[in-house]
Formats: sequence, structure tokens, C-alpha cells
Amino acid sequence: MTVDKALFVVHLHDARRLHFDLRLEHSGVLASWAVPKSPPLKHGEKRLAVQTPDHPLEYAGFEGTIPEGEYGAGTVTIWDKGSYEPLVWSDDKIEVTFKGEKLKGKYVLMRFKRAGEKEWLLFKAK
Repeated sequence: MTVDKALFVVHLHDARRLHFDLRLEHSGVLASWAVPKSPPLKHGEKRLAVQTPDHPLEYAGFEGTIPEGEYGAGTVTIWDKGSYEPLVWSDDKIEVTFKGEKLKGKYVLMRFKRAGEKEWLLFKAK
């Protein structure tokens, strides 16, 4: 990969349901996943991550309220942010090293094909 470090942000998003949005800078946008439970902080914990539409890079610093009637309506706060080093980025697997305040170390997003096209598993690797 040509990028040594890129930014990431995890938004706590109080929309229809409280969830976390994991966003990774990639190819000029924020590749995004909704994580219904908090991102795993310990090895062995696995979380469902549902891929959502890419967001503009400027959204990385957003905190505030998205008005009713708009996509993602609700309150958005930054739960964690920092940089990450991409190790693998393929159609079915993304492996990164996070350097955030809460997320630190190697993490893997693995496409969970049996569950559906947009479903991934997020876990902390050894």
C-alpha cells in the first residue's frame, strides 16, 4: 500500500438506535461501517459491522445533530479518533493497526458472506 498512515474516527451515533460508526480514510473518502455494539477493545471479542455509504473526509471532525428527515438523523459525537496504518485492504478483508485514544493495535474487518453482502466481522487481532 502506498499510504503509510491515514485517519480514522469512531462516531457514537444516537439515531433510531444507539450505535457506533467506524470510518476509515481510504481513496479520498471515509469508508464506513455501523457497529451496533461498541468496537471490541479486547482480543477475542467480535462485533458485527454493517457497511454503510462512504462519507466525505470532512465528516471526520463532525459532532452535532443531524436534523429529523435527513439520512442518519440524530446526535453524533466523536468516541475515538486517530491514525491507522493499513496492512491489508481487499474486497473481503481489511487489516489495520489503530493508533487512537481507545482503539490501539491490530484490528481486522472480515466480510461475513453468510450473513449478507454488507455484513462484516470486526475484531481485535493478536
